[in-house]
Amino acid sequence: MDCQAVKFSGSLAAEAVLDLGDLIIAAPAKQQSGMGRAFPRLEDTGIIETSCIRINGQEIPAYGVHGSPALAVAHGILEIADRKPDLCISGINYGENLGQTVTCSGTLGAAIEAASRGIPALAVSVEADLSIQRLEQLPAARLDTSGEILRAAAQRILAKENVMQADIWNINVPAEAEDPKDYRITTQSRQNYFCFQKPQKRDFSRPFRLTSKISIDMDTLERDSDIYAVYVDRKISVTPLTIDMTAGRTGI
Repeated sequence: MDCQAVKFSGSLAAEAVLDLGDLIIAAPAKQQSGMGRAFPRLEDTGIIETSCIRINGQEIPAYGVHGSPALAVAHGILEIADRKPDLCISGINYGENLGQTVTCSGTLGAAIEAASRGIPALAVSVEADLSIQRLEQLPAARLDTSGEILRAAAQRILAKENVMQADIWNINVPAEAEDPKDYRITTQSRQNYFCFQKPQKRDFSRPFRLTSKISIDMDTLERDSDIYAVYVDRKISVTPLTIDMTAGRTGI
């Protein structure tokens, strides 16, 4: 099998944690932004392409799963790994995942799938303009800080070192961030952050894709939230999440 030395967001994440344990790379074979935790059933769903990536001189098997990010995790756990993984790393994603839109995110969908199987997960995203978030590649320099904080977080989780009780750690890095230690523990904002725009009059019989824009209500934005940290204060946001969506013991 030919082994290629390539640079992309997933390989930079792998490079950041290469020496921390046995590494398996499983990812969607194609761009899958906005898939959430979807499990689509298409004609090619479940096909797994095998390849090899050379990272820092080391050859790492890589698997391209035809399906969503959540399916890539499921196949990685059930078929590719020979034992239960200690940690799932999802990303580094091009485009921030903040507020209520995290449920739309394929990056978070993959992390949720891992968490549902009792595996702690890191979801790491770097801020990017909406116009380029679906591209296959961005300049690697934009991801350096993300890789550093990813590594630090992975080390602490694997060592079970003073980490908050959570299933998922959602990390968002401003585009210009340089210091991986300049982060803030945040809450998930109740605002959407990315909002669909109302279409102009169109033909309902023709395909159409809703467009999004950043939309924030500064009057109600929570100062301790992920959106406030990244959008207003330009700090790295680390949000501990749980997949337990129970609202509490209040009744109706």
